[in-house]
Amino acid sequence: MAVLKFRIYFEEDDSIYRDVAVKHTQSFLQLHQIILKAYEFDNKHQATFFRSNDHWQRGREISLAKYDKAYKVTPLLMEETTIGSEIRDPNQKFIYNYDFVKGWSFLVELINVSKEENAKLDYPVVAKTEGIAPSQYGTKGLVGDKLTEVEEKYDLKAGAEGFGTEGDDDEDGLGLGEEADEEGKDEEI
Repeated sequence: MAVLKFRIYFEEDDSIYRDVAVKHTQSFLQLHQIILKAYEFDNKHQATFFRSNDHWQRGREISLAKYDKAYKVTPLLMEETTIGSEIRDPNQKFIYNYDFVKGWSFLVELINVSKEENAKLDYPVVAKTEGIAPSQYGTKGLVGDKLTEVEEKYDLKAGAEGFGTEGDDDEDGLGLGEEADEEGKDEEI
């Protein structure tokens, strides 16, 4: 059974990407779910794929559901459409849009086709992670246990002093900046 490896780029920064492997018989719904898992997004919003060409122009739509909007052509549904059925060339590309309000957009590119599947893996699977994923709802914060771990690791305690005073005053009473200026003046004279 063929295994397809896709690279999913975050559209705004192509240094951030995830590689996922799926069987050609799996559905776009499964690809949608593994992309969300790879980028740590929830599964609460609308989503759609567009078959694309090398210039990232949108083609046939493969949608999570039929939404209340005008379609030129009725979209295919993710749940009913196998990934292998939409592969037209060895470098097939798709555009994946998630959460139409926030407008998350990802570029999906087929990077490898393998005839052998790994029996140890449960497909679909995230094969590689590169870069820090964008936060779906704003800045990722440290909360609860995670903050405690950081405090313990760096010995951060409430009321702890910041910088020490060591080295603030030199013997002659001049700070480093003043001393350097004085030396510079002596050499110029």
